[in-house]
Amino acid sequence: MAVLLRKLFRIGKLPGELRAQVEAEGLLFIAEYVAVTRRFHGTVPGLRSAGSLASYVGALVLTEQRVLGTLSSVPKLAGRTIDHRWDAPQSGAVTAELSATGLSLDVDMAAVDPRFSGELSLHYKEDIPDDVLAQLPRTSLAFDVPPEFVFRAVGVPYHP
Repeated sequence: MAVLLRKLFRIGKLPGELRAQVEAEGLLFIAEYVAVTRRFHGTVPGLRSAGSLASYVGALVLTEQRVLGTLSSVPKLAGRTIDHRWDAPQSGAVTAELSATGLSLDVDMAAVDPRFSGELSLHYKEDIPDDVLAQLPRTSLAFDVPPEFVFRAVGVPYHP
């Protein structure tokens, strides 16, 4: 029932202008209304968690130029969890792994901000065909994120 409601209200659909951008980049794979699991245990200012699990919905896109992952909680609004070019430097606090079972993001919390501790991960549960994986320049990526990324991911208001 939850998938039907997400599709009915278009929660997890890639916004139109973003879809036009990725289509122009040589689309290799696109999945909308993807189940995304967020796991968190640790501490950020405003939250201490012994372990939480949350389900979201988003979109996963692979183009000839980049990997794009979004999360949505309301229609026509999608926050980016990954928007990383294949040819960009591959270092940072977030590691991303693409596999036949989807996309996994793991965040080194202390590397994002010394006030943070613990573990944060997101898993886009979408089967990616082997022929698509074979076309990718790489299946592992790394990039940095601002502290706001972690606050939003764990549901704490961000105040700079």
